[in-house]
Amino acid sequence: QVQLVESGGGLVQPGDSLRLSCVASGRTFNSYAMGWFRQAPGKEREFVTAISMSGGRTHYADSVKGRFTISRDNAKNTVYLQMSSLKPEDTAVYYCAAIEGSLPYSGYSYGRTYKYWGQGTQVTVSS
Repeated sequence: QVQLVESGGGLVQPGDSLRLSCVASGRTFNSYAMGWFRQAPGKEREFVTAISMSGGRTHYADSVKGRFTISRDNAKNTVYLQMSSLKPEDTAVYYCAAIEGSLPYSGYSYGRTYKYWGQGTQVTVSS
C-alpha cells in the first residue's frame, strides 16, 4: 500500500522549466516502479515517462523525449519530473503513479499497469 502526493505544478511561459515531485508514503518505495501520466482538457490520459525501481531503466513518450527527465531518490521516497523547453501543448494535469513491483519491458505506458495514483498537479504553459 502506498500513497502518492504530487507537487510543483504551476503557470509558466513557453520555453520555461519546471520540476514536479511525487512523494510516496511508507517504507517500501524502492519496491515500486514509477511513472508519470498527464491529461489535457478534453483529451485522454497519456503516458509521459516511467522509471524502474532502481532508476536504471527509463522510458519516455516521443512527445517529451529530450525535454523531460524522470529520476528518483529512494532515500527520500520521491520521484521527480524535470520538464524543460515547455510548450503550450504540455498543459495538463500531471499524475504520478506506482506499479506494485518491477517495471515491465512492455505495458509500462498503459495506465492499467499502475496500481496507485496521486491526486495530480496542474501544469499550465501559456504566455
